[in-house]
Amino acid sequence: QVQLVESGGGLVQAGGSLSLSCAASGGTFITYAMGWFRQAPGKEREFVSGISWTGANTDYADSVKGRFAISRDNGKKMVYLQMNSLEPEDTAIYYCARDSRPYGSSRINVPGSWGQGTQVTVSS
Repeated sequence: QVQLVESGGGLVQAGGSLSLSCAASGGTFITYAMGWFRQAPGKEREFVSGISWTGANTDYADSVKGRFAISRDNGKKMVYLQMNSLEPEDTAIYYCARDSRPYGSSRINVPGSWGQGTQVTVSS
């Protein structure tokens, strides 16, 4: 069973940047697509970004396209989310997720494993 641990959240002013990291351990990483989801207060958890197992393909929610960038380092078993031009609407708990099946696409529809989440707060 893979364990996922996020880090890098915090408080930032609108227009600022944050970089999230996700460290994987205890399970298979390299053959799975990875992604980031978020959940704002009173809202459902939503897909933010995903990256294929090779790293060749990425996908983004329309709301973050052009502002966020996902990447992975298979050697270090790490996934990253660079968030730029942050907006108050980006305030949420951000979760790292591993796909439920290997060799999937960058659009994770059914996550199989979750991290504990990291809070991102963007002030206006």
